[in-house]
Amino acid sequence: MTATPTTSATGRRKTAVARVWMTEGSGEIIINGRHFEEYLPTAELQNSILAPFQHLTLVNKFDLRVVVKGGGVHAQAIAIRHAISRSLTQVDPENRKIIKPLGFLTRDPRMKERKKSGQPGARKRFQFSKR
Repeated sequence: MTATPTTSATGRRKTAVARVWMTEGSGEIIINGRHFEEYLPTAELQNSILAPFQHLTLVNKFDLRVVVKGGGVHAQAIAIRHAISRSLTQVDPENRKIIKPLGFLTRDPRMKERKKSGQPGARKRFQFSKR
């Protein structure tokens, strides 16, 4: 019995962090112990995860086990897509040429700015009174 090779990768978006373990299989995707159709309710979010596979014509070729934490549902979906794209480039370095121009390998650095002390928000200041 030979073990099928497993690749793992990490993807991030805002405060969401997704870890993906990918093995050759029938296309089963489990996110935090639930099927991905159940975890991601809308077709838009489901398609964002499947996009790297669709562009590489590798749909239903890999089984995925995903653990994702933090952020909202949309940020988690983009973090999962980021991790899947990284994992697919480990499987075949030629995949990078197709995925890179689509922006799936780019870590989106935009995050919420922290609130500063002595102010009501990140950028907002208390009202100024001249007199």
